[in-house]
Amino acid sequence: MIQIEDLYLTIRKTEILKGISLELEDGKIHGLIGRNGSGKTMLMKCICGFVRPTSGTIKVNGKYVGKDLDFPQDLGVIIEKPAFLPHLSGSANLRLLAKARKRIGDAEIDQVMERLSLDPGNRLPVRKYSLGMKQRLGIAQAIMEMPGLLVLDEPMGALDEEGVRDVRRILLELKQQGTTILLSSHNAEDIRMLCDTSHRLQKGKLAL
Repeated sequence: MIQIEDLYLTIRKTEILKGISLELEDGKIHGLIGRNGSGKTMLMKCICGFVRPTSGTIKVNGKYVGKDLDFPQDLGVIIEKPAFLPHLSGSANLRLLAKARKRIGDAEIDQVMERLSLDPGNRLPVRKYSLGMKQRLGIAQAIMEMPGLLVLDEPMGALDEEGVRDVRRILLELKQQGTTILLSSHNAEDIRMLCDTSHRLQKGKLAL
């Protein structure tokens, strides 16, 4: 699914990623671990096409990101805080996003919200959502079109215990359905329970 070869990223003369080479197998959950500033988020941004590496290559599903396509196809993503229109409800935000690709309808949106314990009939604007509700909505947005690849940067950081259990269960279900998932987490339990492989970054390098 993902092949990374000799990847370097330098921003304002600071080396962020240093010679990353990595292969991530299709249909599995792969963990990224490391301290803040280790390069996890930037590596994910490069994989998603949001940041162009200084050198090296990233291939997703056989196509080079930044050459064959700007962004990987069939991608769901959470990197940093999910962004929504604050004056609209959660369901209204998801419906607007779904219109762009026209792959799902209102029924699928309602189902994914309910799967994440969000009420699709709730008209509360997103600006009044709690941090946990916003995080659940972000996960709903990432998975609602059933992408083949999920890239999730600390997806459970703002969730309570029940929310963490819900999301862990959903990710394992998605894996069973064939979704490839790249997950970063500071919680060792997330990595232990969910991931088939784990990869540690230290100061921009893969630790052996």
